Amino acid sequence: MDELQFRTLRELARDGTLSQRDLSKRMGLSLGRVNYLVNELLSAGYIKASRFKNSRNKIAYMYILTPKGMSVKLAQTYNFLQRKREEYHRLREEIEALRQETESIVR
Repeated sequence: MDELQFRTLRELARDGTLSQRDLSKRMGLSLGRVNYLVNELLSAGYIKASRFKNSRNKIAYMYILTPKGMSVKLAQTYNFLQRKREEYHRLREEIEALRQETESIVR
């Protein structure tokens, strides 16, 4: 799963009633790109789409994460957090090294 698919999955998990147009605005992507991403997620079985029964807009869909989609989202979120923690620790070490270097020059 690439980053855009993951972001799309996260947005739909937050609000499955978003239209593809609203999703494209929220994500800063073209409507065509969002349509492609949603169709990829549907094909992979990560989400399912169902029509709103009481909607005045008869083409409105609700996107629901499937158990497979929830599992993938959880795994991707865990991996993302691991990468960010490692990045944070590397940055913290680099900042500390620069601080010590700067202090030794100032003295």
